[in-house]
Amino acid sequence: MTTKTETASDCKIVTFTLGKQTFGIDMGALIEIREWDEPTPLPNVPRFIKGVSNLRGNVIPVVGLAERLGWEPSVIHARSCILVVSIAGKQAGFLVDEVNDIVGISRSDIQPAPEVETIESSVIDGLVRITTRAKDGTRDESGTMVLLLDLEALSLTKHLDMAA
Repeated sequence: MTTKTETASDCKIVTFTLGKQTFGIDMGALIEIREWDEPTPLPNVPRFIKGVSNLRGNVIPVVGLAERLGWEPSVIHARSCILVVSIAGKQAGFLVDEVNDIVGISRSDIQPAPEVETIESSVIDGLVRITTRAKDGTRDESGTMVLLLDLEALSLTKHLDMAA
């Protein structure tokens, strides 16, 4: 009897879009995906903190990820959602434009982020090309380049303490 086992080099990522760019985070950090719900605003917090939301009795900050990366704020639409993640033992919600898929990747396929002096590149843990599915079910073998976010490098810890 043959069983398929996952090797230590394999992991799953959740892919999502911000604008026209595809990002990914490690599935292990994801707590849940929630529909967009306007958070309660807070005074005197950075503009990328949209406010706080109640998650089963826990108050979590909601971060506009596009704004945190220095981009224009996301425009809220029917597919906007919040990725609730765990960062260094704290929970936070990230507003994203759309969740795409959960895909398995091999850690050996991850390329290092280029050495560029920007806020964006400092939070990029690496890049990986994934095969994508078209709406008609066919596979695009040329794939999509996914920027893997380093959640801890977003340096939200002091902002999360301020917002929570």
